[in-house]
Amino acid sequence: MKSVLLRRVLSALLGVCLAALGVVAASPPAGAVAAPILPGPFDDSFYTAPSPLPAGKPGDVLRWRPAVPLLNAANADAWQVMYLSTNAQGRPDAVTGTVLVPKGKDPATAPIVGYAVGTQGPAFKCTASKAMERGTLYDQPAINDSLSSGYAVAVTDYEGYSPATVPTYITGQSMGPAVIDSVRAAQNLPSARLAKSAKVIFQGYSQGGGGSMWAGEKQPSYAPELNVVGVVAGGVPADLTEVAKGLDGYIGFGFLAFAAVGLDAAYPDLKLDSFLNDTGRQQLGDAKKNACVAELLLNYSFKKISDYTTSNPLSTPQWQARLAQNKLGANPPRVPVFQYHASTDEIVNTPQAETLHRTYCAAGVREQWQTYISDHATGILAGNADAHQWIVKRFSGAQAPSNC
Repeated sequence: MKSVLLRRVLSALLGVCLAALGVVAASPPAGAVAAPILPGPFDDSFYTAPSPLPAGKPGDVLRWRPAVPLLNAANADAWQVMYLSTNAQGRPDAVTGTVLVPKGKDPATAPIVGYAVGTQGPAFKCTASKAMERGTLYDQPAINDSLSSGYAVAVTDYEGYSPATVPTYITGQSMGPAVIDSVRAAQNLPSARLAKSAKVIFQGYSQGGGGSMWAGEKQPSYAPELNVVGVVAGGVPADLTEVAKGLDGYIGFGFLAFAAVGLDAAYPDLKLDSFLNDTGRQQLGDAKKNACVAELLLNYSFKKISDYTTSNPLSTPQWQARLAQNKLGANPPRVPVFQYHASTDEIVNTPQAETLHRTYCAAGVREQWQTYISDHATGILAGNADAHQWIVKRFSGAQAPSNC
């Protein structure tokens, strides 16, 4: 009798503790693997994927823990998650991210923004979820706008951010699933209590503009169950070959170097190391450990591919084939799109983005194309208000404008 009473007391205490952590009792969605009941781990081992990966479906939550993003502690409940996704070669992988639900809003009625962050940098310390904890994520205004409007936000870290791995930066075939599955993970996390039928919009700028557009292109075949109503994408690197031409020898060379590292991480057959000279091996090795966006700009501006290589890998058939696989436009989204760009973009050149706009229009996409007099860095702020209003109207059910 005493043992039964003790078990009941312990069960009640566990319930109180779980409630304090934001865990609620809930049945997993039909066909989905139940998310872990207990949170953790609470150190950086959280980012290291289990090996081997457990069986499951893209978007299944492998682990979670409460999060306190510095700038959203007062207006949102938040959790960090690790979820199953799909890498550039079509194989299962694990990705981390952050789920935010606005306080004072019924989660069951909240639309969801799948937010794809812009370039963070190759070092593990640059991970978007870590930047959110510090309050240094430059995408924060867009996230704040969504939370203030009552929308939940799922923010992916992208593939490869852990103490022992390299991010697959700018690789669309990896970014698209990571963005899509962050939304699925948000819906599968019992604590968030979000609806499977919630309206969804993918949003992002720069790398994130590419990530959100890749999510839009892949969603019809990869996640047809999602109720996607639009895509917002700014500063989109649609054609990596064309973007590279504007970076070699110019201020944004660090982004080109990081892109080469990211593609090599996604596709080991590219063998980037075989093209590097001693300077390239030393400096790219250091960047993987220490470089965030500031370092990419400060330490690598006006460098050239020839400074780091014995021969240019980008011109080889292997690299050209992988670049072609990661060029947007082959599968236009089936939902309305708001695409915007800085008219004097010195990092992600405007003409290649405008070419994507024309491709989508020719395919019948209902797209609004907008340019702003700004450079790349300020383009995210220049377009943010219009982007948010476009999101508000799509979630309200208003017909999307088009200037094709």
